[in-house]
Amino acid sequence: MDPSTSGLAQRLAEANQSHLLHFWNELSPAEQADLTRDLQGMDFQEINGFFKSAMETSSNSKQEKMDARMEPVPREVLGSVTRDRDHLKDWELAGLHCISQSKVAVLLLAGGQGTRLGVSYPKGMYDVGLPSHKTLFQIQAERILKLQQLAEQRHKIKCCIPWYIMTSGRTMESTKDFFSRHNYFGLDKDNIVFFQQGMLPAMDYNGKIILESKGKLSMAPDGNGGLYRALGSQGIIDDMKKRGVEFIHVYCVDNILVKVADPAFVGFCVQKGADCGAKVVEKTNPTEAVGVVCKVDGRYQVVEYSEITLATAEKRSSDGRLMFNAGNVANHFFSFSFLRDIVQKYEPQLQHHVAQKKIPHVNAEGQLIKPDKPNGIKMEKFVFDIFQFAKTFVVYEVLREDEFSPLKNADSQDGKDTPTTARHALMSLHHRWVLNAGGHFIDENGRRVPAIPRDGAAGSVTDDGNRNLKDGTDLPIKCEISPLVSYGGEGLEELVKGREFHPTLMIDETGVHELVKNGV
Repeated sequence: MDPSTSGLAQRLAEANQSHLLHFWNELSPAEQADLTRDLQGMDFQEINGFFKSAMETSSNSKQEKMDARMEPVPREVLGSVTRDRDHLKDWELAGLHCISQSKVAVLLLAGGQGTRLGVSYPKGMYDVGLPSHKTLFQIQAERILKLQQLAEQRHKIKCCIPWYIMTSGRTMESTKDFFSRHNYFGLDKDNIVFFQQGMLPAMDYNGKIILESKGKLSMAPDGNGGLYRALGSQGIIDDMKKRGVEFIHVYCVDNILVKVADPAFVGFCVQKGADCGAKVVEKTNPTEAVGVVCKVDGRYQVVEYSEITLATAEKRSSDGRLMFNAGNVANHFFSFSFLRDIVQKYEPQLQHHVAQKKIPHVNAEGQLIKPDKPNGIKMEKFVFDIFQFAKTFVVYEVLREDEFSPLKNADSQDGKDTPTTARHALMSLHHRWVLNAGGHFIDENGRRVPAIPRDGAAGSVTDDGNRNLKDGTDLPIKCEISPLVSYGGEGLEELVKGREFHPTLMIDETGVHELVKNGV
């Protein structure tokens, strides 16, 4: 198809993007067909508008720090697993009741590839080296299965937790194929819905779309906030309505400790009448590069570490905690009606954020250039950009060591957020579950590994039980408990109470096993 006769060349000229056809005559017919298809699917005027407003917003906000406009989360909208221990059981039961009525869905943000981990496949397919060698996808699927069972046992009624999985163009096929090959990890495949986030072209600083090769545009996912547009364009909101979903838990694939559809979090949000809720972990180090949930000009949002001064980051309250300590972990609750309003009314008002990147491209002579400094931008929206529209917003604070250990980087010496730190976090949590249920570990000499209190956060209340016990060693005891046996540490007493175990301990649906390798 000739771009000049099809009207494509004219559309590109009107949008000042004619350079995209610069190498047209050098392309094979197949390459020409691919490029035509990519270009015809684009609204160039809309993309130019995105670029213009994103750059304006970016230049306006560069100079200005947020400090004077920020207020911390008020106590009345905050629920906390340490400070509200008396309410936890009530919240959990309320959440389980909603789950038993099939009113709760989970929405997984799984668009990321494992590039920084050194692999080309989706992050959810990664095995961090647990004794079971389960992937992140399998661990999360089994938590959903177990939660369905717990709700069914309590309420004597069959229920399901629909699982909506947002992939990107690069991860869709491999993700679907992985689930199919593993028989959907025991879940009903009709209750797993895959959909794809949008893509936007990368642009240079003059608003020209970048070519990554002679016949291919440089494309990137439109950020996890692209979720809201995709929910509408791919019929997901309609599907939720048809299933009777009333509450949605949204989370990111890379957190190995995520409590999928956490009944206590859901129950807390429902009891507070919230249309939107954010789960947070306490930020204890002022310089930790994590966004914080707070109020800006009276509206809730996440303020990134780079947007405030060190003096504000270091401010402390009278109880010794950091004043702005609600660390965002991309773990959210939405009511269905709020999510529907976002998709139908508010999504077009969301601004794109600008990420400056080094983007490989072909120059006018057709040579591939790999720049050593940023040469263009990728535009993205963030999932938390919609907090500002909530009428009733709540925040739920959990313990980092129980619920947050993201997988972002390949293993390295003293590395942060690596397969090793994720594996250790999960084994450490499971070790604490065994101790709390009355089990003990013994070392190679037959001596009990001493259990010592875990360091509490400043001003945190410690339980009078053994909830805060851990071993006295630096490396975690090797211990893994299948989600099919316990979702959150419950139900282990009959398996471990009064018993002594050698690491590696594996507890799965077939029983309790001590794995001994080569006599070590």
